[in-house]
Amino acid sequence: MRRPPIRKIAFIEPRSPGAHVYSRWGLPRLGTLVLGTILERAGYDVSVYIEDVRGIDFDDVFSRDAVGISTITATAPRAYEIARQVRRAGIPTFMGGPHVSFMAREALAYCDYVLRGEAEDSIVPFVRALETGEGLERVPGLSWMAGVHIHDNPPPPHCMDLDRYPFPDFSLIRGPAKPKCDVSITPIMTSRGCPFGCSFCSVTRMFGRRYRFRSVDNVIEELKLRRPEWVFFYDDNFAANPAHTKELLSRMIAEGITPKWSAQTRIDIADDPELLDLMRRAGCAYAYIGLESINPKTLAALNKGQTPEEIERSIRTIQGKGINVHGMFIFGADHDDPSTIGETVRFAKRLDIASVQFMMLTPLPGTPVFEAMEGEGRLLSRDWGYYDGHHVVFRPKGMSFLSLQKLSIKAMVKFYSIPQILRRLNRFDIWTMAVRIYGWRMTRKTRRNMRGFIAHLKELYRQAESGVADAKSGIGARAQSAKASLELKARRTTDDLREYFSRINWDHIRAMRRRHAGG
Repeated sequence: MRRPPIRKIAFIEPRSPGAHVYSRWGLPRLGTLVLGTILERAGYDVSVYIEDVRGIDFDDVFSRDAVGISTITATAPRAYEIARQVRRAGIPTFMGGPHVSFMAREALAYCDYVLRGEAEDSIVPFVRALETGEGLERVPGLSWMAGVHIHDNPPPPHCMDLDRYPFPDFSLIRGPAKPKCDVSITPIMTSRGCPFGCSFCSVTRMFGRRYRFRSVDNVIEELKLRRPEWVFFYDDNFAANPAHTKELLSRMIAEGITPKWSAQTRIDIADDPELLDLMRRAGCAYAYIGLESINPKTLAALNKGQTPEEIERSIRTIQGKGINVHGMFIFGADHDDPSTIGETVRFAKRLDIASVQFMMLTPLPGTPVFEAMEGEGRLLSRDWGYYDGHHVVFRPKGMSFLSLQKLSIKAMVKFYSIPQILRRLNRFDIWTMAVRIYGWRMTRKTRRNMRGFIAHLKELYRQAESGVADAKSGIGARAQSAKASLELKARRTTDDLREYFSRINWDHIRAMRRRHAGG
């Protein structure tokens, strides 16, 4: 049978399994859209499905000549199920994104190819090699199986000229609209990489520690094209190069392009009055800051390079400029105990941080934390659907895993309380009040939905306690750990897919594919 032509390609970004206080606003990760735009400009017919924004039209997907699926760790189970079913239909299937970049061998059990790392310069050569059957070995970052052997091509170099890449074409997003999904926020990426090396973060291994950014002219051109009401700058650290950030903000002000916007930054923006003033004048409404902890030992262990005193001073300075802070904290590091969680909640309420995320430390593949915990046998589960920061997936040192789970939920409920909502009502801060109301609803719903998971944790904890007696009877530590490691039941993140695919007439799909291939 001759090799079919590849003209129609679909990209899929599976939906996130968990919720957070900003889940209402549908923000696509931009990687699939940029890759789709590159292929569209190369003459291919492209559809992009972002499940957090719109539904998937599988009739269209099964009519495609190739399908690419992007995944982070928490979406991996859903991504793998989609990949498995697409490959079952006889369609060449490839995957990319942070999770499979570090877990390519795992992913190849479900798909045909993995594009590791940055794929913008690899995607067209890959599709052409896929079509001709020649040149796969020359595609940077490509992993694939030939028989029983896995081939891993050398990783792609990091692109130093981000202006070479097109603006993502949002019109490529297909599928039925999702109810109650607000798409009024426009995502824009201005840089890649991060000069810092937090031990729990995979950004530096994925995109490098060298900070690369688009030119100011290029970003301004996109802002003029979009004319957004609200922007979220997708950079891992928007102000990693303060001089460049100031130049961009000054141009935004000079050209009258000052929508409300938010971005991820570090607390060190508080040490630069000029930068803060420009941020406020250019329309910054929220600074998303990875505060992580107020425990000095935890901050040092996470390689944050900041102290609790600096965090407090910075929050007061930033919010004093009229810029709200969304504080992101992590619970469960080796130096944390139950008192750390309570102190953190009181800290956030005392400083009246606009909104927070209290997440549990999550050992993501590709991070030093994952490698350390895996080596120590501390992982409770490798069901990646739990790796979303809302579910405990490891054994902490300063408390039981059951306590960590319960206290983390309790912390969110305490922060998103009625008194906290009313504090912002008194200031007539309608936006922050709306976020807190949504947080109040979401945290209470999360607490209800967690009951089944907590029941599994209680059983795991019971087995762990009984393992102490086994250890005294001569069972080794590793065997004790194995006994206590109850495999947690997977959340029902793929039930709807399995039910849908069970109704498909696969013979019809395969016959259609054969006719398309001319076989």
